[in-house]
This record gives sequence, structure tokens and C-alpha cells, in this order.
Amino acid sequence: MTDAVAEITGLEPVSVHGLSSSVWEVELADGDLVVAKQTDGAAAEAAGLAWLAESGTVPVPGVRGHDDRWLVIEQIEPGASSPAAAERFGRQLAALHASGANAFGEAPPGAPADGWIGLAAMDYAAEPNWPRWYAEHRIAPYLARAAALTSAEKTVFEQVCDRIEELAGPEEPPARLHGDLWSGNVHWAADGRVWLIDPAAHGGHRETDLAMLHLFGCPHLDRVLLGYVSQSPPAAGWQRRIPLHQLFPLLVHVELFGRTYAHQAVTAARRALEL
Repeated sequence: MTDAVAEITGLEPVSVHGLSSSVWEVELADGDLVVAKQTDGAAAEAAGLAWLAESGTVPVPGVRGHDDRWLVIEQIEPGASSPAAAERFGRQLAALHASGANAFGEAPPGAPADGWIGLAAMDYAAEPNWPRWYAEHRIAPYLARAAALTSAEKTVFEQVCDRIEELAGPEEPPARLHGDLWSGNVHWAADGRVWLIDPAAHGGHRETDLAMLHLFGCPHLDRVLLGYVSQSPPAAGWQRRIPLHQLFPLLVHVELFGRTYAHQAVTAARRALEL
């Protein structure tokens, strides 16, 4: 790992602290602290961070460099969550979404051919129609790889895809998404701001980011939504569509972790059909 960081940054690491099995905090010879992450999605994540930063909305860590397997970004000192920071983040997230994309599924500029969401592959197939794109590129591929689901359980997701046009709600323009916006990727920093980390950025439906914030809980979520709605209220009925937008990340979890998330995913699919 230290050899990769030295090659990417041009500076020798002087100390290393493991944050997980694939992420390290590294002090460089010039005194800077960086985070080094080993991932197949290094190039895609670097492009995503640059695309989010380009919007000038939510702060994201600067990229120090990357290769095919390693991403090195600036370290952001963690801090406590707060209602004020949450509300400001909600306004910034609305502005990020409004900065837009050219199509649903659009890749960040400079991204490789294949994207990633966590440890799962994610394609960048771009289409102008969100309902069919979501069914064909965000439900169907992960459903096909969800070996932990029974045939009867998969039928529920197939029913969602069959009815996707009526379930999707009003048309929306493509938004610039973080794409993996669960609470672990919402970084409360010592500077009093919320920073976004570990994106799976692409063009998508803004309700997908909002649904992912609900998926595993987020500190001060009510204030995040208050700030968001003050800038850009979602279309009527968006809360009822949360389960629909959660199908993508839940199926990713089923692919990666098996039956652990099967019940939650099938429950969300059934709730989506109740719209």
C-alpha cells in the first residue's frame, strides 16, 4: 500500500493507520494527511468526485491521484453532526441535483467504461426515459445476479418492472447524483460542514438519493429534508415512492451479502407496488 501511495502522490508515507480492511489514513512526508483506498472502482470514483466538485455545491474531498486499484484523496477531519449542518447540507444537495446531467445513467466526464457502487459493478448505459432505464439498468441486472432470492421473490420485482411507468411518478429531468448516498457516505466534518464521500456518481432521478438517505438512517434527516425542500420540493407523493427508489441499493446488497438483505428488499418491492 505505501508503495502505491508514494507512486501516486510522489511523496513517501511516514505513518499509516488502518480504517478498514481496504482504507488507510496516511501521513505523507510533507505533513499532509490523506486517505488511501484500495478498490476496483478507483478511476470511476475519482471521476465522480471531480464531477460532484465541479457543481460547486456540496464539498467533497480533493483527489490527490489514483491508478487502476488505488485512490488517494485528502483527509477530512471528522466532527459532530448538527441540525444546522444538516439543513445546510439539504440545500446543497438540492443544488447538486439541479446541476444536472445529460441523461439517466450518464457517466461522469473521464470515467472508465464501467462504474461501481461499493463492491458491485454498475453500468453507465444512458437513456432519456427514467422508468425504463431504472427497470432495465438498475433493477434487472442486480435481480439476475441475486442468487439468494427465490423465484417467487424475484417475481415481485418483475411485477415492479412491468408496472414501472405507472409507479414512477411525474417526469423529472436527469439529476447529478451522488449515487450511493447512505448515511456512511455523509461525512460530518470538524469544520461544521457535511462532506460527501465514496460516490457512485451518475445521472439519475433525484428521489433515488433521497430514498437512500432514508435506507439506513441519517442523523438529523428531518433537517436535511427541510433544507432540501426549501430549495427544490420533490414532486407530490415522493415519500410513497421511497421503496421504489430503494430497490436498486437493496438489490446491490442482496448481490453482495445474500439473504441478509433479501427480506428487506422483497418488502420494499411489495410496498412499491402499493402506490
